[in-house]
Amino acid sequence: MKLADLHTSDKPVSAVPFRKDGAGTVAAIQLRGGGHLKEHTTPVPATLVCVSGSVKYVDENGETVTLCCGDYHPIAPGVKHHLDGIEDSQLLLIK
Repeated sequence: MKLADLHTSDKPVSAVPFRKDGAGTVAAIQLRGGGHLKEHTTPVPATLVCVSGSVKYVDENGETVTLCCGDYHPIAPGVKHHLDGIEDSQLLLIK
């Protein structure tokens, strides 16, 4: 099975629930090269994991991080951030 198979459209950004239980949630995110996930916040601590491709994470504190395959980045609650697709990417968001 492949994460890309969870996404049924070819939109620039797609997010689908991957797992949800009492321990937390995991969402599968597909971000196309040139795609943009608009600015948002998370109410709880989260971790973004890049499974394939590469994306740029940018937050309101001026932090900019490029995530490539195998990289991960913690996201603090309440911090506005957005993602830009550098190339077609598959990500997991763990909360």
